[in-house]
Amino acid sequence: MSLFKRSEKNDSAAVEQSSAEFPLRTPSARQRIMRFFNTPRIVGKMSVVGEKESKGPMGKYFSKCETDDKMGEKTFERAEIRMVDTAVRGAIRDARLGIDDIDVMVSGDLLNQMTTSSYAVRDLGIPHIGIYGACSTMTEGLMLAASLVDSGYYKNVVCAASSHFATAERQFRYPLEYGCQRPPYAQWTVTGAGASVVSTNNAQTERFPKIVAAIPGLITDYGVNDLNNMGAAMAPAALDTMYTMLTQSGFTENDFDMIVTGDLGKLGSDILRDLMRERGIRLGQNYIDCGNIIYDVDQKCYQGGSGCACSATIFNSYIMDKLTSGEFKRIAYLATGALMSTQSCYQGETIPCISHAVIVESPFGGEK
Repeated sequence: MSLFKRSEKNDSAAVEQSSAEFPLRTPSARQRIMRFFNTPRIVGKMSVVGEKESKGPMGKYFSKCETDDKMGEKTFERAEIRMVDTAVRGAIRDARLGIDDIDVMVSGDLLNQMTTSSYAVRDLGIPHIGIYGACSTMTEGLMLAASLVDSGYYKNVVCAASSHFATAERQFRYPLEYGCQRPPYAQWTVTGAGASVVSTNNAQTERFPKIVAAIPGLITDYGVNDLNNMGAAMAPAALDTMYTMLTQSGFTENDFDMIVTGDLGKLGSDILRDLMRERGIRLGQNYIDCGNIIYDVDQKCYQGGSGCACSATIFNSYIMDKLTSGEFKRIAYLATGALMSTQSCYQGETIPCISHAVIVESPFGGEK
């Protein structure tokens, strides 16, 4: 079975509605590329996932696979905190650093007031910058961490993102006990946490992958108001950032070994391909979506994965492994986030979305 195969059995009415033509915003002339001339290095990483994720196509790449969704804790929320703690400590160990070597932590999650991140860092004792980008949190964290290091304010910054199926489901949709049937265009929130350590470029770190540029996202809203239809809601945000990257960075789509979006899933990534084609850019086989590859079709996760941990775990395992070995020379990582709340949707609001991007190059070259 192909690594990237997903189910194509979608409800025809839902697909037709989600794939309807979006009115394309005129590209802005605003310059959004952030270039890091001191090229901060990603010197440590770790990914922790739940049992369901460990059985998917990417399972062999993750650093740690849990077998119990509560992980020995009393609540799912405490389990998510534990995953963040494990991922952060593991990334710091992987960087051959200690907790005291970390200057600041940048992290976020999906829960109210970012409680997972706040409670996890409380036990770590590291200065904290909390961020909320929904499922785009990992790229937002990498962008901010690279900025802090590139500017010379800090030497070592750890960034992290997490999500848990059980905690996100009962906050954003329905109580778990309700057993609500999902529509065929829905996605499955990934249980996991990913962390990266970003450090200054010097003789000791030059052998690690480098962050060369970032693109902050622009809020987009194309009228989707269905809490289950995340792929259709977020695809225009990915379009805006990806088009900006390919027209302002000096790189074309063929200059990347891999262009990675966060968690559009099968339906959302198909919509993105269509939207990019309307802009004159054809995404080829070097484009993948993390939500589309984290689960196998037999796991019946509908359109695939979502959540902060979806792309955070894949980036801090599969993608980083390929960059470190030199198999990938340059990748573009665009995580996408839906910035709604339960109250905003109950009040009839549509879903504003965003996509942040980072361009990461292998220490072995950087020219494709």
